[in-house]
Amino acid sequence: MRLPSPASWPIAALLVGYPVWWALGFGGLSVIVLAPAMAVVLWRRRPVKVPAGFGLWLLLLAGYLVSALMLGEMPPDTYGEFGAGRVIGYLMRLALYVSLTVMVLYLGNLTERELPQLALVRMLGVLFLTTVAGGLLGVLAPHVQFTSPVERLLPGWISGNSFVQNLIHPTAAQMQKVLGHASPRPEAPFEWANAWGSNFSVLLVWFVVGWWACGGPRRRWSVVPVLALASVPVVYSLNRGLWIGLGIAVAYLVLRANARRRLVVCSAVAAGALAFLLSPLQPLVAQRLDNPHSNDIRAFTVSSTITAATTSPFIGYGNNRSARGNYRTITTGKSDWCTTCGHPPLGSDGQLWHLMITQGFVGAALYVAFFAGAVRRHWSDRSPIGMAGVLVMILTLLYMFVYDGLVTPLSLYLISFALLWRNAMARRTAGHGSGEPREHRTGAAWT
Repeated sequence: MRLPSPASWPIAALLVGYPVWWALGFGGLSVIVLAPAMAVVLWRRRPVKVPAGFGLWLLLLAGYLVSALMLGEMPPDTYGEFGAGRVIGYLMRLALYVSLTVMVLYLGNLTERELPQLALVRMLGVLFLTTVAGGLLGVLAPHVQFTSPVERLLPGWISGNSFVQNLIHPTAAQMQKVLGHASPRPEAPFEWANAWGSNFSVLLVWFVVGWWACGGPRRRWSVVPVLALASVPVVYSLNRGLWIGLGIAVAYLVLRANARRRLVVCSAVAAGALAFLLSPLQPLVAQRLDNPHSNDIRAFTVSSTITAATTSPFIGYGNNRSARGNYRTITTGKSDWCTTCGHPPLGSDGQLWHLMITQGFVGAALYVAFFAGAVRRHWSDRSPIGMAGVLVMILTLLYMFVYDGLVTPLSLYLISFALLWRNAMARRTAGHGSGEPREHRTGAAWT
């Protein structure tokens, strides 16, 4: 892929070069490595432009700084010690928030000549192809894993932290007993299986825009076989959140497309559904729907998170906590003789719940307002990029109930936000000039 200008290399390195970062052990942390280079680009073109609604994001970031005051406190009915692990988790999340803030401003301050919209969309499409390849690796060779260079260099007291370990230890799949027996859920090249599901759906949206809506004949012909291959890890992921997200994406397209495109979408969905029903993948989905064992676990975690958040509703506790007991009994918990006992940390079942425990109800409300505001402001943008960006914002609001946004999912949500922002600036420029911006020439509006 030809880079439009030297200023574009940090985002190209992040998206196109992501498999290398993953193999090195940086993975989602690569944005922290590249943020200083993005900051240099911003510094050289002061004053820096900011998008509408960005004050909400800055308040969210400021709230996370204040929440550090509560790192040593414990909500009722939780356990754990204030130590290095809790501080490391907090500092890593803080570094990610700051780096993602820099990334959004960097993308919005690059010109169309420096980084065309379509070039950025196709970088996301390349990452989608990487995600499909990683998903197939997780299905065909689920036990593939290795010690990364970063993991080798870090001291054991850091690399041994469970949150850090997920980020720096490359793994093809997570082995989980979702169906009552150990089965692989694709994870590569991301930090865990749920991140793979969230990222797949967001990147799929941009792949379709870059390869189909704005692509030539060769790119369009490649879409069908790629999606056919992608269906295998999608089913094997056993990821109900992903399946629901794909259903909502189809409903969104049917709702907002014109009559001709609506017919194309419905025909494609019908053909895909028929092929799926006749394939050997169908029984696996039925088996997953018959085993909703995680519902009770999620219900316990969410209710415990809300209860804990009520004891610090304005600034939260800065980081996750662990609840005593589980959904069956209040007497179980992690101990020296049973390290696998207990329950997933509070806030681990979705970004909304994570924000409640870390930043209270105020932080959760700011997050919702930021992304919901983006939907409201950009709903009228009927270009392929505009409609795709709004769809991703809607998926972001859906996934906050079931997926933790950190690390890589939030990166993709905010890149999608930046694409919407750049599109809005191009539309305003077009309204004051004589020419139509490039992104509006690459595909007809979906009206």
